[in-house]
Amino acid sequence: MEVTKLPAIEFPRVSEPNPIGAKQPIAAEEQQNKEFDKPITKEALTDKVDSMNKFLESTTTNVKFQFHEEMNVYYVQVVNSLTEEILREIPNKKFLDMYASMADLAGLMVDEKL
Repeated sequence: MEVTKLPAIEFPRVSEPNPIGAKQPIAAEEQQNKEFDKPITKEALTDKVDSMNKFLESTTTNVKFQFHEEMNVYYVQVVNSLTEEILREIPNKKFLDMYASMADLAGLMVDEKL
């Protein structure tokens, strides 16, 4: 087998990528991090959910965010705004109810939580 010298393949040079946005000063980044570190209150969360529900009222299909009291979690309801029929729940409210009742029964059998 004979090895011959092949011409070198030249690739075009790629310039350094330009950043899409201007980099924020370090002080501004620290300010944003402080805002994220603040605890979220139940009232603030309720206000945001209510405003999202009002925003989505203009369509024929609404998305409503409901709070499950026993589980302390939110679930989503897709509702036909004309008939007020619940088309879908994510996760299903019946599943959350079942899970809450199972947790209560487990609490009766076990004296303390781990």
